[in-house]
Amino acid sequence: ISELRVARKILRATIAKRFPKYAKLTNPSLVTVAAAKSNLRAGEALIATYVGTDRTYVWAIPHAGEVEFSTVDLGREVIDDTVALLRSALNPNAGTLGDIPEFDVAEAYSLYEKLLKPVEAGWKGAKNLLVVAHGPLGYLPLSLLPTQPTSLAIEKDVLFENYQDVPWLMRTHAVTMLPSVASLLALRKLPVGKATRKAFVGFGDPWFNKKQAAEAKSDTSKTAITAALEIRGFKTRGLPVRLRAAPTTSEFDSAELGRLPRLPDTADELRAVALALKADLSKDLFLGARASEGLVKTTKLSDYRVISFATHGLIPGDLNGLNQPALALSAPDVANDPDNDGLLTMGEILGLKLDADWVVLSACNTGSADGAGAEAVSGLGRAFFYAGTRALLVSNWPVETTSARALTSELFKRQAANDNLSRAEALRQSMFSLIEGPGFVDPESGKTIFSYAHPIFWAPFSLIGDGGGSKKVSG
Repeated sequence: ISELRVARKILRATIAKRFPKYAKLTNPSLVTVAAAKSNLRAGEALIATYVGTDRTYVWAIPHAGEVEFSTVDLGREVIDDTVALLRSALNPNAGTLGDIPEFDVAEAYSLYEKLLKPVEAGWKGAKNLLVVAHGPLGYLPLSLLPTQPTSLAIEKDVLFENYQDVPWLMRTHAVTMLPSVASLLALRKLPVGKATRKAFVGFGDPWFNKKQAAEAKSDTSKTAITAALEIRGFKTRGLPVRLRAAPTTSEFDSAELGRLPRLPDTADELRAVALALKADLSKDLFLGARASEGLVKTTKLSDYRVISFATHGLIPGDLNGLNQPALALSAPDVANDPDNDGLLTMGEILGLKLDADWVVLSACNTGSADGAGAEAVSGLGRAFFYAGTRALLVSNWPVETTSARALTSELFKRQAANDNLSRAEALRQSMFSLIEGPGFVDPESGKTIFSYAHPIFWAPFSLIGDGGGSKKVSG
């Protein structure tokens, strides 16, 4: 053990000397309050939390003004239980709309009241909040905490419309997540991306086995049919809800890439974003067999502002022999890609060269309640930051198909239309548009079937990294 410790110390010193950026990324140094404050921009405030065994500590550091600090008598076990309770309405494994539980707005406000209200003086005057969330708090977007005592009104004509009046934090503040305080300093040192970059490249709806490929080619799968067309005539609460499938390989003794469920609706989402950014669908969209590891590695990704991977995020142990986080891509025998294994691992992502304003991971379910998804985005996210992206957009739970497509396409439409709109504000406005908008509309009758105001629809995505920066994303 002593010899291994010495060898490890020598290796770490060698890495720090030869690859200082990577060393800082994987082992960030402590940052002083003064250094953090100096890297904040006007209108920004940094909120940092630490969840201990018996209590939680909260710092609020404004761009200008006094730092606020609070100690809260909430230990890890209590916060674990609270987050699990709130997430139960967001990741419910629901089969129908009626199966989606009521979101506990009273419990959510109680968490806000204990964590954020005591330090309001340090952040409330800002418009953009940069949040370093520790432990279980990283699994719950702070955007969906109500800022005032509230209760749900009685539901009237449209399902979930009673959530439209809840005073969510998102209504007043844009929220960006940071892996650490040190990451803020590193991200703020990145140069502005090249103006000559193309708008968008997307990889999605990979085929994990030959059966999935055959079904897609023969169009026997009816997954593209909207919920309204499938169930017209039934009561709204009985309508099927289309939540994206998540990997369930833990129930198998042996798990290969081919056991993963297909994500056919991600193709429509990527097309919607590509159209919003005026990308070339024939050249910049890689779907089905073309969503392959080989094409990811051979595409010049540094030429793109927005890069999207709409597929499963995996962690060590999800598949046989997988010992690091990875993105699942089309099976080699389906994609005619024999030189690769269909898994874009963290190590391989570290070797990519990016100059991206956004990397979108829209089907990774990165905030899973057991922490596994968060582990995936932690490893994959750090790798993408090292490779050269300024921000990540990640999904926190299995998203509902139509609202996810509406939110992501709206986000990039807004950024493309307004050079001065930051990434964080574009996401906030897109969330707001779902809450206030018409919701899911029956294409035949033109009537709203259900509202997107429940947070399961508008709050699944988190922005991680630099929420500001160079904004223009259109071609």
